[in-house]
Amino acid sequence: MSNSRSDVLILGGGVIGLACALSLLKAGASVRVLEQGTVGCGSSHGNCGTITPSHAPPLAMPGMIGMALRSILKSDAPLYLNPRFDGPRLRWLLGFARRCNWRDFNHAAAARLAILQRSRQLLGELVRDEKLDCEFAEDGVLYAYRTAKKQAADEQHHAAVLDGLGIEVQRLHGEDVEAMEPALTPGVVGGLFHPGDARLRPDRYVAELAQRVIALGGVIETGARIDDFTTNEDRITQVVTSRGIFQGDTVLLALGAWSPLLAKKLDLRLPMQPGKGYSLTYTRPALAPRHTLVLREASVCVTTWQSGYRLGSTMEFSGYAEGINRTRLNALRRGAAEGLREPEGPELLEEWWGWRPMSVDELPIIGRSARWSNLLLATGHGMLGVSMSTATGELATSMLGGPPSPIDALPYAPARFGL
Repeated sequence: MSNSRSDVLILGGGVIGLACALSLLKAGASVRVLEQGTVGCGSSHGNCGTITPSHAPPLAMPGMIGMALRSILKSDAPLYLNPRFDGPRLRWLLGFARRCNWRDFNHAAAARLAILQRSRQLLGELVRDEKLDCEFAEDGVLYAYRTAKKQAADEQHHAAVLDGLGIEVQRLHGEDVEAMEPALTPGVVGGLFHPGDARLRPDRYVAELAQRVIALGGVIETGARIDDFTTNEDRITQVVTSRGIFQGDTVLLALGAWSPLLAKKLDLRLPMQPGKGYSLTYTRPALAPRHTLVLREASVCVTTWQSGYRLGSTMEFSGYAEGINRTRLNALRRGAAEGLREPEGPELLEEWWGWRPMSVDELPIIGRSARWSNLLLATGHGMLGVSMSTATGELATSMLGGPPSPIDALPYAPARFGL
């Protein structure tokens, strides 16, 4: 059994844990990262790699619960709620339902925007300064519509909200969208273009972060399953893993969707649920989209890189049920086939599923625990882990004595949940 101490012991080697590790190392801390699998093996791996300040508006709004309940009867719906009984999931849904009002919606949108915009800025600087090889491109995200009804709904609940937040949205006619994106099949009625958004290849971004962490003297322990904690009064004294016992002056919990499961061992009840997402990765088709696309009626995200091509999105609340629901993958294929001339690449490289860490108020949980004096939380980023990664690292570093962050940390504080 090993007994290793560091200034900061980070639990989780996904995009959030590694972004925190890199920021802390640059501020002079010694860092060790514990990852139960391989680096970035969770939702950091198979997402669509979009960097989206345009996703500031949360899911929770009036009418959303009705939509979720209707999805119980439709297993291929973009938002799917598995009908089986699950006590923790039911409590989460009740908490989510209470927040489906315009007051909470506006609060969450403003708080999400602050961290998204800061992270967007920092990520661009990081890629350029560190010359990260992750296929980063600042060419926006285009929403394409085939029905006026869907476009009108998004105008009210998405575009108009972004207008109020000061985020640029370009309204496009159908012929302009088709000219902009020859990969789309005819029949587009309009589009919304988000020029401030960007994209990257997430698995390469995570790999590049890991390389920089190691280059700066950080240690990454893979295959280190966290089994238990040793505590003394209000401090975590040891983290017991399958690879030995580790210690840190500060323990930073960045375990994504696994955070609630491990937090129970510390008597913390994190109000989070896993939101299951899916993706299909191919070699690049000959007629690939020029921009990242969202085919809105099918809720399919389409991301093109030089090295490949991915269809993704969907949200499934099925608790911690593992494995692929092939109905969901078929819905991605069907949605792409309705909207694209070449919906799939020549070779299928990967069918993927992963759990997103969905907090009940759709804001990340970042800050010191009120229960454990040396515990810092950095989790609950939902579908926006990549988008929020660099600003989360900056916030965590500022809370541990580093340079102050320019954004207000209060909306993300664990104290709002009594943690």
